[in-house]
Amino acid sequence: MPVDILLTVILTATIQSVFGVGVLLFGTPILLLLGYDFINTLLVLLPISIAISSLQLLKHYRYIDVGFFKNVLIYSIPFIVLFLWIITAIKINISLLVGGLLIFVALKNISPAIDKALQSLFNYEKTYLAVMGIVHGMTNLGGSLLTAIVYSKPYQKHQIRATVASCYATFALFQLATLFFIRHEFDVSYADNIGFLQVGVVTFLLTEEMLYSKIDNEKYNRLFAGFLLASGILLLIKSL
Repeated sequence: MPVDILLTVILTATIQSVFGVGVLLFGTPILLLLGYDFINTLLVLLPISIAISSLQLLKHYRYIDVGFFKNVLIYSIPFIVLFLWIITAIKINISLLVGGLLIFVALKNISPAIDKALQSLFNYEKTYLAVMGIVHGMTNLGGSLLTAIVYSKPYQKHQIRATVASCYATFALFQLATLFFIRHEFDVSYADNIGFLQVGVVTFLLTEEMLYSKIDNEKYNRLFAGFLLASGILLLIKSL
């Protein structure tokens, strides 16, 4: 079992257990930085993300905003499938794109101009969801845009988490289905992949209650922005 992937799974599963997103959003740039290609990165991370999102929904599935979820299915999922297929077919290096997006998302937390630009997009939800699908299909980083639009709505805590988790799991399910039909070869063994999944689930179970209650919104915003910015800069350097 590759130790670098194992440590990445533990780190990102911990982040997703605390913040609701993380395995795909943070795991993708980390594994790209470690030299793994985009498709194999997906095949490692997608099952873990699905498992954690499913566990998050066990208690709070009744709080899902069904109307918003239906819009995600209609306007985001087709673009996720289409652009994942395009990325797989043309086999381009997307490190530069991923790095740029990470820096943009990080700067929105400290730049009123960028934050205002993103907020204005929320008034055009269907277009925003389509763009989110394109971004997620190409980079696996649509979770940042998903979180932004869900958090902009007048939801209670459980509704925020349930809606994000349901959409996030659906993203991953359709990505896995697309890769299955493409029949992409997997460099990591099946046994290792099952092991990574088990580690991710155990990490979630141990972390959710131990850390989540100790991190307030201010600390979350600082950690989130700092991690995205650092990862984005490193990816840009790597792609040059």
